[in-house]
Amino acid sequence: MTTPAVGRTRARGVETLSLDATDTRNALSAALVGALSDALTDCGKDPDVRAVVLTHTGGTFCAGADLRDPPDPDAFVGLLRQIVELPKPVVARVTGHVRAGGLGLLAACDITAASTPSTFAFTEVRIGVAPAVISLPLLPRTDPRALARYYLTGERFDAPEAARAGLLTAAGDDVDAVLAPVLDGLRKSAPQGLAETKRLLTARVLETFDRDAAELTALSARLFSSAQAREGMTAFLERRDPAWAL
Repeated sequence: MTTPAVGRTRARGVETLSLDATDTRNALSAALVGALSDALTDCGKDPDVRAVVLTHTGGTFCAGADLRDPPDPDAFVGLLRQIVELPKPVVARVTGHVRAGGLGLLAACDITAASTPSTFAFTEVRIGVAPAVISLPLLPRTDPRALARYYLTGERFDAPEAARAGLLTAAGDDVDAVLAPVLDGLRKSAPQGLAETKRLLTARVLETFDRDAAELTALSARLFSSAQAREGMTAFLERRDPAWAL
């Protein structure tokens, strides 16, 4: 198995972190979560980094949790909070598909953009669990009616719908063209101004972490260890319908 990696490049003060575990469709393994956390820590300490772009290689931004090597729930909560608390804007750039836990990464970012062909789905209910931990950044930032539909059905939805629901800042055929004025604006902004403005914008999200993180982490652990989740994950890995499918 290839060791998951996070690619890193820099251009004019913007550090680009690229999820680069294409053999698992950038699924959130323990190793990938750790590598991304380490890279973000470096960015937070580096005074030459004005902003961070989180992107991916391959056709999938993130396929959700790696069912063969899942991250510890506390570690994943820590990663989401790290993105929210980083004193520099984090911009998500998506040119592919996003599933389950990957949507938590998007919600934790400050600005998110995706190409029009990108697709999204909360697939947790289909394997017998719930989008528990990723709700920490999602619930304060996205439309509750849209979340109710897509949480409960696991339906796939497109980039314009993701933008309407508040999951994306913008969608377009050329995501780099969409992000060009955003990155230009961040480069012109003072580091102190960015840090303090981000603090204002993320206050409600961090209140949700403080209030609900322990409860939702426990819920996630309980659900993933349940009999229904074992059946759902086995069915997914064996590419068949789970026992409850009608």
